Amino acid sequence: MANSEHLELLRQGVEVWNAWREIEPSIVPDLIKANLFRANLIGANLLGADLSQANLSQADLTRAYLSEAYLHEANLSQANLSQANLSGAYLGRANLTQANLSGANLTRADLTRADLSEANLHEADLSQANLGRANLTQQPTTPKGRPRGS
Repeated sequence: MANSEHLELLRQGVEVWNAWREIEPSIVPDLIKANLFRANLIGANLLGADLSQANLSQADLTRAYLSEAYLHEANLSQANLSQANLSGAYLGRANLTQANLSGANLTRADLTRADLSEANLHEADLSQANLGRANLTQQPTTPKGRPRGS
């Protein structure tokens, strides 16, 4: 379970969180299994944080700094990770269905067995990323470019 002090700091807002991270850069944030559903984490400094099995579904992580973060089995479905830095992050078995990863930095990220179905990867940097057994399926479209059934 998440460290209650870390979770409380994060729930006070990104400004408070980032100030704490600046003062305590050596502390590894423990947010294991944290429920951050629909959280506003725009620009949050989550460098090296342990977010394994956390619920970040529909969270706004635009421009968040998640480099070297541990997101094993995290739920990031429908999360906004546009322009987020996930370089070197571990996302094994993470749920990224319908996530917005446009312009995200995923260099050297480990996405082994991650579910990226219907994710927006437009202009995402996946250089040196491990996509072993990742699900990259997209919704089929009709000849006019509309999803089937529309």
